[in-house]
Amino acid sequence: MTDPTTFDLGPQTRIIARLAEGVSDEQLTAPTPCPKMALRNLLGHLIGLSVAFRDAGRKDLGVTTDTSPDTAVPDIAPGWREELPKNLDELADAWRDPAAWTGMTRAGGVDLPGAVAAAVAVDELVIHGWDLARATGQPYAPDPTALQASYDFLLASADDPGRGEIFGPIVPVPAKASLLDRAVGLSGRDPGWTPRP
Repeated sequence: MTDPTTFDLGPQTRIIARLAEGVSDEQLTAPTPCPKMALRNLLGHLIGLSVAFRDAGRKDLGVTTDTSPDTAVPDIAPGWREELPKNLDELADAWRDPAAWTGMTRAGGVDLPGAVAAAVAVDELVIHGWDLARATGQPYAPDPTALQASYDFLLASADDPGRGEIFGPIVPVPAKASLLDRAVGLSGRDPGWTPRP
C-alpha cells in the first residue's frame, strides 16, 4: 500500500482564522446555514473540532477524540478569539507530520485510517468556512487544495446510505456550478443560502 497523498492544512486554517477575526460581538447570535446553530455555536464547533482533529493527527487519543460532536450544542467561552486561531494552528501543525496520515486514529469516537481522518478534517474546515462566511457576509475563497479534497470526500460519500447521519440530503446544483457550490450542495446545504433579514 502506498502512502496517502499529504498536503498542508495551514492555508485553510488561516482562512478560517481570518474569517473569525471579522466576526463582531453583535453577530454571535446570528443564524448560520447549520440548522440549530447560531454563529456562536458554529464557532464553538470549530474550536472543538480543531482540538479533536489536532489530537487525532497526533494519535493522542482520549476524551477529545472519543466524544461525539452530537453530545451537546457547542458554545464559545470568553477567550474564544485567542483560542480558535491557536487551536487551528496546532491542528495544521499536527497534520504536517507524515505519520499523522498513516495508521489508524480516532475522531468523534470513530476509529478511522489517518488519511480518512484528514479528509474529514479538511471537509469540516472547508464547509464550515463557507458557513462562517455566509453567516457574516464575508467573501470566501477556500484553499484550492483543501476544496478539492473536500469535494472528493463528499462525492465519494454521496451514495453512502449512512451519510444522512452526518450530512443533510444533497442539494442539487447546476452542472456548471463552481467547485465550491458543488461541494456545498453535496454537504446538504443550499449554495444560495443567505441570512434572513
